[in-house]
Amino acid sequence: MKKGGISVQTENIFPVIKRWLYSDKDIFLRELVSNACDAITRHKRLASLSEAKESVEPYVINVTINKELKTVTISDNGVGMTEEEVDKYINNMAISGALEFISKYESDDSKGGGIIGHFGLGFYSAFMVADNVEMETKSYTDGGAVHWDCVESGEYEMTASDKETRGTEICLHINENELEYLDYARIKGILNKYCAYMPYEIYCIEGDKKERVNASEPIWQKAATEVKEEDYNEQYKSMFSDYRDPLFSVHINADYPLNFKGVLFFPAQRGNFEPSEGVIKLFYNSVFVADNIKGIVPDYLSCLSGALDCPELPLNVSRSYLQDDSYVRKLSAYIVKKIADKLCKLKNDDFDKYTKLWSVISPYIEYGCIKDVKFYERAKNAVLLKNTDGSYVSLDAVLEGDEDKRIYYTTDEQAQSYYVSLFTAKNIPVYLLDTVVDSQFTSFIESKNDKVKFLRVDSSTDDLGSAAEEDDKLIKLFANAASKDKEMVSFAALGEDSAPALIKLSEEGRRMADMMRMYSMVNGGAASIPTEEELVINTDSSIVKKLSELKKDKAVIVAKHIYYNAIVSNRGLSKDELSDMLANNKKMYDFI
Repeated sequence: MKKGGISVQTENIFPVIKRWLYSDKDIFLRELVSNACDAITRHKRLASLSEAKESVEPYVINVTINKELKTVTISDNGVGMTEEEVDKYINNMAISGALEFISKYESDDSKGGGIIGHFGLGFYSAFMVADNVEMETKSYTDGGAVHWDCVESGEYEMTASDKETRGTEICLHINENELEYLDYARIKGILNKYCAYMPYEIYCIEGDKKERVNASEPIWQKAATEVKEEDYNEQYKSMFSDYRDPLFSVHINADYPLNFKGVLFFPAQRGNFEPSEGVIKLFYNSVFVADNIKGIVPDYLSCLSGALDCPELPLNVSRSYLQDDSYVRKLSAYIVKKIADKLCKLKNDDFDKYTKLWSVISPYIEYGCIKDVKFYERAKNAVLLKNTDGSYVSLDAVLEGDEDKRIYYTTDEQAQSYYVSLFTAKNIPVYLLDTVVDSQFTSFIESKNDKVKFLRVDSSTDDLGSAAEEDDKLIKLFANAASKDKEMVSFAALGEDSAPALIKLSEEGRRMADMMRMYSMVNGGAASIPTEEELVINTDSSIVKKLSELKKDKAVIVAKHIYYNAIVSNRGLSKDELSDMLANNKKMYDFI
């Protein structure tokens, strides 16, 4: 029998472990089960090298609760340890590492690299919930088994054990203040959270009750060629308790410059009022670490959900946060690249199917292009524009060529329907850009190509007809009827008779007004920013042609009627405008 004290400085160590080292006490179970997995992996590797006998029994980890004895026991059939190894790795190495950690933590320059794996502190997380820990272990080398017994003060006894099978069994005598950890549902819940994708069978046991808590091999540990679409869908539903299939998934298997695997899902969306924040589950060698560590995905892809398993993850000692910002940036950049490449592939492989996704994903992709030039360069070929006839066209197809281009769009297909009909009648496509992101995206595209100009359908008549000769008499008549300066009245031959006049808005002026209006709303105001309106007289209109035949007083009434009809085809009337229009209509009815 061997007795001893783990360290003369344990009064400094165990309080740190119990109160500071791990912010969440549940983590003790994650650490001990992870150690068990490591022990099995080591044995499996040694057996593959013929340095250990092949395991006759399946590799398994059992977590057993005994409420009567107030114990939780974690057992495995991994490599086990000899007496010398227990003395080296449990009695000495870990604690000397802990002292080194404390020294680093208490120093001014405690921003060193990742600590996990350096000191082997995970075993001592048991003392967060136990005041006494016993261990039975037998090495695969067939040396004598060892019994190790330690109390929270650090005093231990090490004696021979009659354990006959290879592996390690750690029994935690739960502290009176932590008896909640004797609840089967609580332990099973912790195992489900942290150990659901560990590679060996894990069972939660209490009396006659025994249940496996981890799934089969997760899809991100498989080659993408081995996984079907329904497999991705089931994995997503299982991980995130969503009854809907994701819109698409991205399988990641990277080995350079970063080594990590994963799968990301673009979830289905319920609508504009559904929170779009996704969940990225981070794993470290199949051990769950955390949800949504900041910076893993950029904000424009925050809707993504999925899992990333990063065996080179530079974590702090409690595995609760990343310590290396440069690693996060590289990880994020790779993910952005994979998402962009996936979008392009989806578009190229099945355009019709991709168009059905676009209405959901377009705000995220357009916003991403605006925010991240590198993302734009890789994803721009996947951007679509929706035509008012319901069809879709690639943005790159619209932009191709070296000539100057005017691209017409509508922000409200119903309210601007007459304008749209004028363009479509001449086979000029009109695209539906009806979101705030759309308006920002068009400005972004223009900034990238000085030969491209996006114009709302009410901002230009250049492609509808030819400019017409000015008529000073008509200019004066309509300026008077519309209470406008003469400079805000113009003429165009639109080649059709249904609209005697149209309202035309400056594209730049309207965009500025929209931006100021949005700024005002964001800052708690509701200011109405007026946009200067130009009245365009259609010289092909039969009504306009007859104006010269009317007496002056009647011509003014008809001109005002034409003006208000132009307003109605563009926007709603103000209260004063409505009153004036109704009064003018009565005058017109009187002389008809």
